[in-house]
Amino acid sequence: MRRVAINMQNFLFCNAISETLRMSGNELEPYAIDSPDKVVDECRWLEPYALLLEITGCTPWMFSERMKLRDTIKEKHPDCKIVFIVDENSEKQIACQVKQAKKDGLIDQFIYGSISASYLSDIVDSL
Repeated sequence: MRRVAINMQNFLFCNAISETLRMSGNELEPYAIDSPDKVVDECRWLEPYALLLEITGCTPWMFSERMKLRDTIKEKHPDCKIVFIVDENSEKQIACQVKQAKKDGLIDQFIYGSISASYLSDIVDSL
């Protein structure tokens, strides 16, 4: 089983993603991390295959703060895949920043909040 750490502002959405990954049949073991302050410590013992981070316009889920978190995680766990999740409809400018981060090779993948559950699990599985 590959562990997938998830940190999102929206707890309900986080639980839905966790359940989707768990039930996908892709041998993914999701772990919800309830606070951005706990991500580094939780990843220390989890050693996740992938880290899914929601990006919003609010602190501490802002793009710049998530990039700092990404840097810290990559320093300690260079093989961990970093995936940003953004609502491309309500956060258009942030979605552009996230897309550019992928183009620049700073993150491994990005996901828009409007994708289907099966597509989400297959993206994470294919990292």
